[in-house]
Amino acid sequence: MIPDFSVVIPTYQQPALLLKCLDALGQQRFPRDQYEIIVVDDGNSPETAAAVALFTKQIAQSGGPLEVRYLGQPQSRGPAAARNRGWRAARGRIVAFTDEDCLPQPAWLANALTSFQRGAQVVTGQVRLTLPDEITAYNAKSSYLEMSEFISANCFCRKSALDRVGGFEEAFDFAWREDNDLQFKFIQAGIPIIKCPEAVVVHPMREMPWYAPLTNERKNRYDALLYKRHPDLFRQRIAMDRSLILEYYASVLGVSVGFLGALIGSTMAAAMGFGVWSVLTINMLVNQMPDKVTSTNLRQTILTTLATPFLAVYWRLYGAVKYRVLYW
Repeated sequence: MIPDFSVVIPTYQQPALLLKCLDALGQQRFPRDQYEIIVVDDGNSPETAAAVALFTKQIAQSGGPLEVRYLGQPQSRGPAAARNRGWRAARGRIVAFTDEDCLPQPAWLANALTSFQRGAQVVTGQVRLTLPDEITAYNAKSSYLEMSEFISANCFCRKSALDRVGGFEEAFDFAWREDNDLQFKFIQAGIPIIKCPEAVVVHPMREMPWYAPLTNERKNRYDALLYKRHPDLFRQRIAMDRSLILEYYASVLGVSVGFLGALIGSTMAAAMGFGVWSVLTINMLVNQMPDKVTSTNLRQTILTTLATPFLAVYWRLYGAVKYRVLYW
């Protein structure tokens, strides 16, 4: 019997989180013979394989058949490639995507199926964030997940629709913009994306180190790739704070002019350059200041405010050069 759903989960060295996601999938209010779970391990780790084996054993003991498959990637190639391997191995008519750190709610599959019974080809569900007690700048910025038009942590596609557009673009080898690219391919192919807010996935936000916003600036390089592939849809659909990006460029330019002025002995150029940088930095610092200021988070906020413009500009220019595209 061909199942209704194949649930594909890409994972990378997070066996504890994966087990929680699998447990949530095991509690679906949906016939177990009508869905399968495919775990694609981008880390190809023994710990992840053991976690899947443990879940498979537990689910067999709880009664009712549920097929669980583990696919180890020979080498790490990112979540887009992992999802492609998963959906291409799927037996179900509909491929459901979620992530290792997400918790699909009990009626997730049942509610999504209703949309497909009405003729949908692609469906996007609702992501609900749960924030840790201490909200960091990283957590606050992640609120975009709840407002995303289409997100791979909670979407459903007929396998035929994925075949038609070729699935995920594997050049997005980091977890950023690969779902936007798939969304844009569906739009260009004339495949409607139907919203199903009743298909809910809860995304508990993990506590991240204070420097997480800095390391995440490397994601900016994929904006260039997405723009190159879909320039019109990028401008129409991707929300970007262009005034803040302009501040980043102006800040870096100000420092550069300041150092150049000092190097050539021009007091005026040095004063103007460092003056512009100082004003912009103070403005960004005020905007980034946490509600409850402590000596620790004050130091962290100052460091991230000083470093962010340089990292943001570097990675945007890196992407522009790598993918040979000018974008704004």
